[in-house]
Amino acid sequence: MSNQIDKAFIKHFQQEVHQAYQRQGSKLRETVRSKSNIKGATTTFQKVGKGEATTKARNAPVPPMQMDHATVECELVDYYAGDWVDKLDELKVNIDERMVIAKAGAYALGRKTDDLIIDALADADKTAGDGTDGLTRAKVLQAFEILGDQNVPDDGERYAVIGWKQWSDLLLLEEFANADYVGAEELPWRGTQAKRWLGTLWIPHAGLPIDTSTGVRTCYWYHKTAVGHASGADVTSDITWHGDRAAHFVNNMMSQGACLIDDTGVVKMPALES
Repeated sequence: MSNQIDKAFIKHFQQEVHQAYQRQGSKLRETVRSKSNIKGATTTFQKVGKGEATTKARNAPVPPMQMDHATVECELVDYYAGDWVDKLDELKVNIDERMVIAKAGAYALGRKTDDLIIDALADADKTAGDGTDGLTRAKVLQAFEILGDQNVPDDGERYAVIGWKQWSDLLLLEEFANADYVGAEELPWRGTQAKRWLGTLWIPHAGLPIDTSTGVRTCYWYHKTAVGHASGADVTSDITWHGDRAAHFVNNMMSQGACLIDDTGVVKMPALES
């Protein structure tokens, strides 16, 4: 049982307990290749190289493209998030404490899913700019050129995940925020804070890595096929009564993993925050 449960008592709090400042579930799982119901501790993703069209003589066999084929192994790891809820504490609060902890655990595992994907993105090598300035127009265009030079498809499945400071940087660019450039339906303040620009869905995220010694946060621009996510068991919750403790144990669990499949489909964008 959390020692902080007394903070939820009626004398200290109002009727509703808000799960404040928590990202509810994964924001990035739908932006990468995802496989579910994996049996075993690992799975593999197929990596296919580029093919080339050729001619042939009349009635001759069609020459094969001779594309390179490779497999990338993705390891699944089990994760848990649980806490105790004392029976008598439940009598002192007018909220469903078990449900609060169940949701908090599910949100924690959702953030862990994003952490796995971000760790996979961090294995990429290509970088646009450096960490001496913020997320500038020049840095964005350099990353755009790198993806284009690598023949990364501009097919609506490109994603850019950036920090909130970098989101603010982009809001200062007229090309990013002005309806004359992007259309009124794409303006960032409409609905969820995510929008399309340069054929890419831009997503602000608080979980990107930052070097605390330099104040440089690493952002990523990538294609959906460049990263793989595998799930052996999606987030599930279990609430069990323990009579010897006179408490419920609320447990949330999942088995997931992520891996970098194609380095050519990811570009890092380091940005200074301080």
